[in-house]
Amino acid sequence: MSAADISSVREVNFDGLVGPTHNYSGLAVGNVASMSHGGLVSNPKEGALQGLLKMKSLMDAGYAQGVLPPQQRPDIGALRDLGFSGSNSEVLARAALEAPQLLRAVCSASSMWTANAGTITPSVDAPDSRVHFTPANLQSSFHRYLEPQTTGRVLQAIFRDEQHFAHHPVLPATPAFSDEGAANHTRLCGEYGEPGVHLFVYGRQTFGDVRSAQREPKRYPARQTLEASQAVARQHGLTEAQTVFAQQHPDAIDAGVFHNDVIAVGNGPVLLYHEMAFLDEEGTLDELRAKMAIPLIPVRVPLEAVSMEDAVASYLFNSQLLSNPDGTMTLVVPGECQEREAVWRTIQDYLLAGNNPISEVVVKDVKQSMRNGGGPACLRLRVVLTDAEREALTGRVLLTDALYDDLTAWVNRHYRDRLAPDDLADPQLAEESLAALDELTRLLKVGPVYPFQLG
Repeated sequence: MSAADISSVREVNFDGLVGPTHNYSGLAVGNVASMSHGGLVSNPKEGALQGLLKMKSLMDAGYAQGVLPPQQRPDIGALRDLGFSGSNSEVLARAALEAPQLLRAVCSASSMWTANAGTITPSVDAPDSRVHFTPANLQSSFHRYLEPQTTGRVLQAIFRDEQHFAHHPVLPATPAFSDEGAANHTRLCGEYGEPGVHLFVYGRQTFGDVRSAQREPKRYPARQTLEASQAVARQHGLTEAQTVFAQQHPDAIDAGVFHNDVIAVGNGPVLLYHEMAFLDEEGTLDELRAKMAIPLIPVRVPLEAVSMEDAVASYLFNSQLLSNPDGTMTLVVPGECQEREAVWRTIQDYLLAGNNPISEVVVKDVKQSMRNGGGPACLRLRVVLTDAEREALTGRVLLTDALYDDLTAWVNRHYRDRLAPDDLADPQLAEESLAALDELTRLLKVGPVYPFQLG
C-alpha cells in the first residue's frame, strides 16, 4: 500500500442506535451500574437522542461516524420458543405474570453497545486483503444471546460486497467459546493503513493443563475465554506475530470490570490502561512491544490515582480514544468522570499534562446508557476502512447532517419518554417498536434484516 493509500484509510465508529424498548432491568451480572439501576424508569427517547448527539458532535469534529440499527424488541419469538403461546398480547401478558425476568430480557435494548456486536480485522491485516467480521455469540447472558443472528444479518447487509468483506459464523454458543466481541479486543498500530497487532483479552481458559492453576474471579463470572479469542483470530487468518493474548486481572472482574474496555482503551500506538487491567502487566506490554512495528505508547493509570471503585463508576477507561491528523489524540469521556474528583484530577494533571499524545478531553452526556453500564466506548464498533471499502458500503449508514436530522425526527416520532419495567408487557409498545424499525430500515436503506420482515 502506497503512502497515499495508507493516509486515506480511516477508522469509522459505527454507533448503535438506542432502541425503543430501552429500559432498566438490571440484567447484567457483574455490571455494577446495570445491577444498581435495575427497576428505575428509563427514557428511551432521551437515550436515543443522547447517542445521536454524541455521533453528530464527533462527525462535526471530523471523525468518520456510522450508524447501526437496534434489534427487534420485544423478541416475542424467543418467548414462543420458551413455551409461551397465544396472540402476541397473550404471550406478553403470560410472560409478565409467570416469568417477568424473561420478559425483561427479551425487551433489552443492549444492542446499543455495539462494541459487543463482533470482532473486526481490517483488510491490511488479513491474508486475503478483505475486512473480516465475526459476530459475538454473547452466550454469557440470555438477553444478549438473542442478538447474534440479527447482528449477522445487519453486518452482512451493510458490508455486503464480497470483494471487500468476509463474514464468519458465530462461535459455538457454549461456555468454552464465550465471546463478547470487540469489548475485549484492541488493535494497535501506527497509521490505520499500516499493519497492526491485535490484543485479545480474556477472563478465563477452558481447556489445557494450566486450568487448575489459573487465577479466576471469585465474585463475578469471567465472560471472555481464551479459546474464543483464539478461534476468532484463526477465522480472520491472523498469525502469532500479529496477536497477543492477555488475561484480564480477576480482581478487576470482581470489582465490576466485566469487559476489558471498562479498564483499558487503545488506538493507534497508544494503550491507556489501569494498573489492574492485566494479570501479567509487564508480560503483556513486553509482547506488544516485541510484535509492534512502531514503539508502543503505554499510558498507565496507577491504583493510587484512580481506585477500582472510581474507575468502574466513572467509566474513564470506557472512553473513546480518537486519533487526530496531527498525531494528537482526543479522549471522549462520559459526564460521570467530572463527578469523581480523583478521576477528573487524573484527567487534568496526569493525562492531559502527561508525556503522551492525549491533548484534548471532551465530555459527553450519555447518562441513559451509563445507568445500564455502557459508556462512550461501549456504544461504538470500530471498523477500519479504505476509500474503496467505504464506497462499497450498502445503505445509508455513514452519518451526515441530513441523516442526523432524519434519525432525530424518527426518534421523536416513535419513542416514548418514559418506560418502567411494568410497561414492557404493553402490547402497544411492541407494535410501536415494529413500526419504528420497519421505517428505520427504509430510512437506512439496509433492506429486511428483522425476523418480522423476513416472514
